[in-house]
Amino acid sequence: MRVVADLDLCQGHQMCQGEAPDVFGYDDDADLVTVLQEHPDDSQRTQVAAAVQYCPAMALAVIANEES
Repeated sequence: MRVVADLDLCQGHQMCQGEAPDVFGYDDDADLVTVLQEHPDDSQRTQVAAAVQYCPAMALAVIANEES
């Protein structure tokens, strides 16, 4: 999976960081989410899905890996 954040939509609520702190960070200067792991391990799938689901701005998405 690949995690993406739309910084134009992000409102800096930091809900994602609470759900998946190893995957999402926060840039205090920009007041926006940062993606710490663009390709997190499958063991983090549940936490990442929760972060995407609970993002108030709907600024996050998970894209399935494309098979070669």
